[in-house]
Amino acid sequence: MTAALRKRNSVGVMLTAAAMLFFPLHEGGNTTARASEFFKLSGHGGPVKGIDVASDSDAILTASFDYSVGSWIDSGPRWLEGHNAAVNVVKYIDAQTAVSGGDDTELRIWDLKSGTSQRLSGHRGKIMGLDVSPDGQNVASASWDGTIGIWSLDGTSPPRFLADSGIAVNDVAFSADGATVYSASRDGRIRQWNVRAGTVIRKMTQHGFGINMLIVNETEGWLAYGAVDGGTRVIDLDTAEVMADLTLDRRPILAMALSPDRSRLAVGDGDGFIMVVDTADWTIAKDFRAAKRGPVWALEFSPDGRSIYAGGIDDAMFAWPLDSADQIELMAEGERTFLIDPEQMNNGERQFNRKCSICHTLTGGGARRAGPTLAGVFGREAGAVDGYNYTEVLESGGIIWSEETIGSLFELGPDVFVPGTKMPMQRIARKQDRDDLIAFLKAATVAGSDR
Repeated sequence: MTAALRKRNSVGVMLTAAAMLFFPLHEGGNTTARASEFFKLSGHGGPVKGIDVASDSDAILTASFDYSVGSWIDSGPRWLEGHNAAVNVVKYIDAQTAVSGGDDTELRIWDLKSGTSQRLSGHRGKIMGLDVSPDGQNVASASWDGTIGIWSLDGTSPPRFLADSGIAVNDVAFSADGATVYSASRDGRIRQWNVRAGTVIRKMTQHGFGINMLIVNETEGWLAYGAVDGGTRVIDLDTAEVMADLTLDRRPILAMALSPDRSRLAVGDGDGFIMVVDTADWTIAKDFRAAKRGPVWALEFSPDGRSIYAGGIDDAMFAWPLDSADQIELMAEGERTFLIDPEQMNNGERQFNRKCSICHTLTGGGARRAGPTLAGVFGREAGAVDGYNYTEVLESGGIIWSEETIGSLFELGPDVFVPGTKMPMQRIARKQDRDDLIAFLKAATVAGSDR
């Protein structure tokens, strides 16, 4: 119920037995991948929004709605803390450095050894996509403020922001020489930019719906993109003509990944499927349901290309060997309470699961979330739970959570009731729905149901 900026509590981290095979401890801290094994990396306190894999090791980075980045090496994760909202994307810069971006409009440059970060500010909207130039000297960022940020990693020049139409930008990708960058935007256009001049070289395509993701393969001369309407197409980099239309009856396209040898393209969608395409002839090599419910938000291939890694609304990253991906565990097998059939709940519980459960638990311990526990929330002053970094307005506002204040929070919306809050903007318009939520919270937070 607050705009808390969560600081991670100490909790258990679960790796499945197969994951322990993937992350065996070796002298010197090295790991050996088991490409034939299914595994799951659990420990985040919210959905996994981004994944990246080190090019020269089995180390993995995960970005989560719980405001954190997980750095997975050997037997478990190291939690990288610094963002003040959901982290949407993370990329390795080199073996010891990474960059992440999130809903707080900031980039973080991470020292993976120390766990410390440098904050880069300048965007005015959430950051949805990142790419690192091939020489490792620059980072490009895609933001919903309608700009592309170009950030010098050696600090020799200030950031620059490339803008054309002012339409939200969803993804970016550098060319092989780093001289140009490609962008995908909500207006359905892919643009190619001259990085030095900051100008648009050309507008390559006009899709009828917003484009969420793009993959550039200059070696073979193609660009693949995925759109809100489910459109999945491959275009020629020189002519922008369509080389292949991979569109299926599923939408939106939310994730794409290219195997290290560029032989396979993976596509994840809002219906929970992963399609794997052979790039030699653009045939579908595999198409399988990865999530029982909910979307596939993040995709990446293992370093050897034999497994696919995915993230969705679970608090975990899943990894499947591609030779048996249609015979293994699915994401979203009911681990989260908001995945329970709504018909099995009363209206108050439905409102909680739709509006609150992704950020809050009802008990004082257990799962980590982006916001603090709601246990004992009635009569509690806002900003009073230990272990969380609150916005100043909550800490100094003198708000006491009650039936009246919680009702006003959802009647007006958090952005109106507590201006400056980091709580997601949402309202519950019907008074009966608000009353039912409050009644459920009063019973559940006293009873201490484990949610």
